[in-house]
Amino acid sequence: MPPEVFHSHPLVTPLIPILPRVPPKSELKRTLQNKYCQGGRMKFTKRKLIPVLVFILLSASILRLLKLTILTSSPSLPPAGSPPFRQQKCPSLSPICRNNIPPANANASILTEKENRFLLDLVSRRIPCKLLVFGLEPRYLSLASLNAGGFTVFIEDNPEKISTMKATNKTSVYKVEYQTIAAEAYKLLKHARENPDCSPKFRLSKLSRCKLALTNLPREVYNTKWDVVVVDGPRGDTPDSPGRMAAIYTAGILARKGNVTDIIVHDVDRMIEKWFSWEFLCEKNLVSSKGRFWNFRILGEPNATTFCTI
Repeated sequence: MPPEVFHSHPLVTPLIPILPRVPPKSELKRTLQNKYCQGGRMKFTKRKLIPVLVFILLSASILRLLKLTILTSSPSLPPAGSPPFRQQKCPSLSPICRNNIPPANANASILTEKENRFLLDLVSRRIPCKLLVFGLEPRYLSLASLNAGGFTVFIEDNPEKISTMKATNKTSVYKVEYQTIAAEAYKLLKHARENPDCSPKFRLSKLSRCKLALTNLPREVYNTKWDVVVVDGPRGDTPDSPGRMAAIYTAGILARKGNVTDIIVHDVDRMIEKWFSWEFLCEKNLVSSKGRFWNFRILGEPNATTFCTI
């Protein structure tokens, strides 16, 4: 019996290579970020960030320069309730003041159908009433007819318009001479804010020392407690023409001496009408509007010392 032969197998290297250890996902992500993102950030900072910053700073400088140019070339009237003017001058006929007055518009005096209906409806709710109208325009003659049970007074500075109107027992027309022009609006608003004589506690009279006060009106106008006041005169469409500063101021004074007064201001798309309405009729009293009409309803305050309260 042959002896048993023990076969030994040589050590053979496996054909499948041993794979390296796979790092965890978090470690792989951190490695990639360190390799690519950080390098990209450095590259972006050096090559792209500086030009972007330069562009932003340059754009900001240009915008600031444009803003300063606009503010210095065409200043606007400040809003109501803002602090008094300081170190600002506006000669009455300077180009700056002239720029604040819009050019004349041939269609400015024409009411739209909605504006006309708005005005008629408002007056209809108050008739018979005491109606005061600044500006004698043909379209407002219908208001006098509508208010046949009350009485109507027109204030006009144009003699030609006055000559075409016949006064009746219920309708009167008074001529007024305005002492200010539209180009002086900026200076007059400053005067009214700084002068105690322009306070609403003072009654309007021929002795008034406020430059905005109409001192040459009949006593009937001063003593009447008006129900409705319409401000659509004088024209105020050129720098050298009488503006509506005094008319709006006077309407504000008269309303506070009455009971409840509706004041309707036309052409509020123009700067003077807008800012003087805010100043003397007050935003809190604005109850309705239509087109270029604003309607302020003011309660009587005979002892008021200021026009608008915050």
